[in-house]
Amino acid sequence: MRRTETEPQPSTLLDAIRAEQVRMLYADGVSYFSTMAASFTLGGILVWQGTLTPLVASLWLGFLAFHTIVRLGVRLAYLRKQPPASEWRLWAGRFLAGCVVSGVTWGVALPFLLPVGRVDLQALVIGAMVIGTYGVIGSAGVYKAAFLTFFLPFPSMVIWLLWQGDKLHIACAALILFWLPSVAVMGRRYNDSMVEALRLRFENAALAEDLRAQKLVADQSNLAKSRFLASASHDLRQPVHALGMFIGALRAHRLPKRSMELVDQMDASVGALDGLFTSLLDVSRLDAGVIESNPVAMPVQPLLARICRELEAEAEAKGVDLVLAPTKAMVRSDPVLLERVMRNLIGNAVRYTQRGWVLVGCRRRGHRFVLEVRDTGPGIPADLREAVFEEFYQVANPDRDGTKGLGLGLPIVRRLTAILDHPLEMESAPGAGTTFRVLAPRAAVRAVRPAAAAFALGDLRTGTILTIDDEQAIRAGMTALLESWGHKVIAAGSGGAAVAALKGRPAPDVIVCDYRLRDGETGVEAIRQVQAAMGVDVPAILVTGDTAPESIRDALASGHPLLHKPLSHGRLRAAVTSLIRRGADPAVRPAAE
Repeated sequence: MRRTETEPQPSTLLDAIRAEQVRMLYADGVSYFSTMAASFTLGGILVWQGTLTPLVASLWLGFLAFHTIVRLGVRLAYLRKQPPASEWRLWAGRFLAGCVVSGVTWGVALPFLLPVGRVDLQALVIGAMVIGTYGVIGSAGVYKAAFLTFFLPFPSMVIWLLWQGDKLHIACAALILFWLPSVAVMGRRYNDSMVEALRLRFENAALAEDLRAQKLVADQSNLAKSRFLASASHDLRQPVHALGMFIGALRAHRLPKRSMELVDQMDASVGALDGLFTSLLDVSRLDAGVIESNPVAMPVQPLLARICRELEAEAEAKGVDLVLAPTKAMVRSDPVLLERVMRNLIGNAVRYTQRGWVLVGCRRRGHRFVLEVRDTGPGIPADLREAVFEEFYQVANPDRDGTKGLGLGLPIVRRLTAILDHPLEMESAPGAGTTFRVLAPRAAVRAVRPAAAAFALGDLRTGTILTIDDEQAIRAGMTALLESWGHKVIAAGSGGAAVAALKGRPAPDVIVCDYRLRDGETGVEAIRQVQAAMGVDVPAILVTGDTAPESIRDALASGHPLLHKPLSHGRLRAAVTSLIRRGADPAVRPAAE
């Protein structure tokens, strides 16, 4: 059932609707001039025909002109003020007053405008009134009270027609009386439609505003979650990072076989924690917007084969067949990001498939290649297909079993495919398995990226390393690890302490500095302080357990290599050795002023 303007509604919504109706009334300025033009034309014809005296015509048209000028002045005042919605009654009243005066003026003038004995001129006047009434439906019909004022002249017309007494005029009066209700219904329907359209418009605007407010709340909640995760991740990474360095230092000692087995188990546990922290870090880096796609032409087969080879043992242990269909496809994509996407998809398929098979392949679709991962796992219900892309949500892990991951794989996949501009498709049904498809553009030419050169064991160089960290345990662990590799280590807890420790000594070969230090000092500031004190641009590495997007952006903007805690021994050793080698070849550059 359609609502009308007489139904109860909130006062704020009613004010908004009425204010918009009044605005539409004042927006129409053409009708004033068209009405005056029609009036002067009609008056001129009647004077020319000798049925209207110049005096009466002058009085009638003069008053209409004065009245129109006043109404135009009111309209100009409204447009200049742009009054608030709460003042709609005042301005509606002023408009209605003008309409009433106009209607009464025409009603008084009609007996003089309808010439006795001239049916042709009478038809002209009546026709002009009828046409004008239809015309005001579009202008004044937006506000029913204003539209009804245009019926004011018709009682005078009907009385005049009946007063003539002959059958023709009585019939004309009857026709007008039958016609008036139909026009009134037409105007009412137009008004109701306009009110309903305005109601829907404002309700939709309110809904949109409510959605914006809810989105803001959701964004704030997500930001708070990210900040909490960043803080918790940093605090948790610190002892794990220290533990990893102590384990690395232990490996340099001659230990009994049983002790080395325990060290291996400890190292494996630290590696598992590192994997979990890496997933959290990936989400934070994606939120920070610091990951960019660098697409190149690349073959698909080596990437998929490498991932499947690494997951083959896990699949065999579960009795799941991991099958890779050979392909010669060449796609244009970022090799690192695409490998992370496919590793997550294939890893999830192997992890959640308890029996059957996991099929990995690639096929052509138009100008793209479809990288497909199909499994016979439990499948995903239709109502959960969006939920699985939310952080920390897992369909088949209600007990939060850590061996099944954190529930970050698919959220990372969705974000990475968005960065790559590779559409992601999913088909799944409970008990029928799941299929994920990544659509990558075909490469125009074959181009193989050169492999990064590796350091030979005998080529590892040693030097003096300055390590800066505000936690004693990490300084001790870093010192023990670096010394086990043959480096000389100077440890400090801040930039100022590092400058003091280096006083009278030559510049270190490399600085390894934590990003977040005490008292609000950052690693970037500490490195600059040391470089300024030594007068040389000492190569530096930033190490952080912070996953806050703004911290990651600031660290990357410094231009120093950024490593994340818990830090694997291999990555740290490769980074330190690379900087020592780079510093040993050219002369160390002076620090920038």
